Amino acid sequence: MHCKTIALALFAAGLAGNLDAAPAGPKSDAAADLKSCCAAGDKDFPKVGGNLGNQNYSSLKGINKGLIKDLGAVWLNHIEGGLATGNNQSSTVALDGVLYIESALGNVIAVDGKTGATKWKYNRSRGTGITRRGVAVSKDLGLVYTVEPGNWVVALNKDTGAKVWEKQHNGWGNVQKVALVYLAPDPVKGRNEGMLYIGTNDGDRGAGIAIKATNGDFVWKFWGAPGPGDHGEFDEQGNKTWEGNSALVGGATPWIHPAVDPDLNLVYWNFGNARGSRSSQDGSQRGGDNRYSNSLVAVDATTGEYKWHFQSIHHGIWDMDNVMAPVFADVEIDGVMRKLVVHGSKTGMYFILDRTTGAAPLGIDEVPVPQEALQKTWPTQPFPKQGGWLENCVVDQPLGPDVPGNPSRAVPNYLTQPYMVDKGLKGCLYDPHWDVPVISIPGHGGGADWSHQSFSQQTKLMYTGFGYVAAAHSLTEASNGLRPPGEYQTGGIVAVDPATNVVRWKRNMPYSLAHGNGILTTASGLLFIGQPDGNLLALDAQNGKELWRFQTGAAISSSPISYEIDGEQYVAVFAGGTSIPYGDSAPRGDSLWAFKLGGTLAQAATPQPPVIRRPVSGNPVEGSALTPANTVILARTRSAAGVVGTTESTAVNAMAPTHMRVPAGTTVTFTNPATNPNAHCATQFFEGLFNFRLNPGESASYTFAEKGEYFFNDCFSPRPTGKIEVF
Repeated sequence: MHCKTIALALFAAGLAGNLDAAPAGPKSDAAADLKSCCAAGDKDFPKVGGNLGNQNYSSLKGINKGLIKDLGAVWLNHIEGGLATGNNQSSTVALDGVLYIESALGNVIAVDGKTGATKWKYNRSRGTGITRRGVAVSKDLGLVYTVEPGNWVVALNKDTGAKVWEKQHNGWGNVQKVALVYLAPDPVKGRNEGMLYIGTNDGDRGAGIAIKATNGDFVWKFWGAPGPGDHGEFDEQGNKTWEGNSALVGGATPWIHPAVDPDLNLVYWNFGNARGSRSSQDGSQRGGDNRYSNSLVAVDATTGEYKWHFQSIHHGIWDMDNVMAPVFADVEIDGVMRKLVVHGSKTGMYFILDRTTGAAPLGIDEVPVPQEALQKTWPTQPFPKQGGWLENCVVDQPLGPDVPGNPSRAVPNYLTQPYMVDKGLKGCLYDPHWDVPVISIPGHGGGADWSHQSFSQQTKLMYTGFGYVAAAHSLTEASNGLRPPGEYQTGGIVAVDPATNVVRWKRNMPYSLAHGNGILTTASGLLFIGQPDGNLLALDAQNGKELWRFQTGAAISSSPISYEIDGEQYVAVFAGGTSIPYGDSAPRGDSLWAFKLGGTLAQAATPQPPVIRRPVSGNPVEGSALTPANTVILARTRSAAGVVGTTESTAVNAMAPTHMRVPAGTTVTFTNPATNPNAHCATQFFEGLFNFRLNPGESASYTFAEKGEYFFNDCFSPRPTGKIEVF
């Protein structure tokens, strides 16, 4: 699975004075109190996700459509002194005029929200091998929570940054994100006891855990892959949904922060892929539907007792887990107000569930899907009756310069393999695989992945950024699937009405917006989202029309927030960048920006934009330096020293060379060596300039007249991919 990390959720129940003596107190609509699930952000934006329902919504109206043209930057803080490396996925929180942010190095910085001055900085005391997604803050306890390598949870004084306590929690998976604090009733003492809800990742099994917010002591855990007796009698049966003892190495980890409904006293966890003893693509040794993998699970916030669950993918083998934080939406359906939770991400569809019972008021169908006995695939998969908001089959698009680009088009040759034809596969979601790569859309790096979505209390719509990053799965691929070199990695923004689960509008964008590109909506009808090219955008939430943009200088893979100081509304965003899905091509930084009406700080210099086509493996080689010159050897690898392999290969780098540079007007020759046992192709895409099928010993040539980059792959196996760069 690609790199993900877990957030810690903080819910502070507004206690005054002595924690042990204070009653729960009445509900409050103040954002910072975090007592109700859905209090909108106001002068504070006190947690990642904005509120306990992860709605990423602000009630502030000072920045509106009429005045958006006057929005400008007022300060910039390079929180690590100008660092331009690392994975920066941390979103900011705002409390009492102070912003709290984690850096790529794992340090925590408190910044004055009005001036941008650093108030304090906590330098982490352990290694750096954790990707950060944001701290939790408790106003009542006066603490900021972060994590450090080795499964350490650390509490800091929110005013000084001094360490108050730290506690290690081994045995539940890798503790890698702080997500939410909830001062829930203590089942024994009958009074409020603050609890942190923390997800885990990449363990043999993964659990959502609850610890005391006051001192870090362990309270309870809920396993994503149940062992015998883990969750009572119900999960004695649930454990049987995993073949043999496969649940004990089953993965199913809660990568992202949960949601909390204090009225129902329920915590909602999203659990990820089943894994088993081998990769998440291999289901051959873990028959069954693999409860609670790929599931939304509601548990008692105080005790961790199971209440209900919904599994969105049965027996997953595609790394299409739903790793997006659950979002609450209270809307009217058929004349009745419903308390809903919205679940779904990579698959490009929403499952709308009643958060009290887990029922589906709009209907969900179990649809038969193609089968592969070797994978022990499940016979059906759930689809909402209304369908999804993205295409779920790739387009086997004709090649040619006059064919307009379709974001769900397939790299050629994947859809013509005998394995797929023989099994009647079309490159659709849930097509199974074994040893031959089978391509599908939106891909395990597409859909919405872990984008922070938003429910606007003003428009009553759900918003998410999404990606088109087609993936080809097979057991012969390393890790979790092949993103074909040469494919376009793009995306967009979609607005869905949760009362009907119908798309209200969708806008395709030039970049994937699926990896932390969170959305903020406001009571003035605005939508803010950052892009991997460094631009922060403001759109009309009603129709997606762009109203404003600002260049921050580094890729944005975090959520914008809004807060208020001295009656003035601010918008803030952290621009730092991440490696997914654009690798090292996405510009990096350490820039925390704040904006308000009348701001005059200049935009940053425009960085080199991300390379949106998936790169080939290998560095460029001058065609004139090759022997023979300007020649590509098909189905053979080439070492860094320039030595061409002597045996046929179907590896991704089995074009010798994979990347050739030639001046315009050069004739390039493609050769299938006589000692290769099979015919091979050089299929150029997407312009369709040539499609050579060459038997062993045959060659063909093409003259490149115009500057550009021209990708090609092989019909025998589409993995080997090359590029001719014409300058």
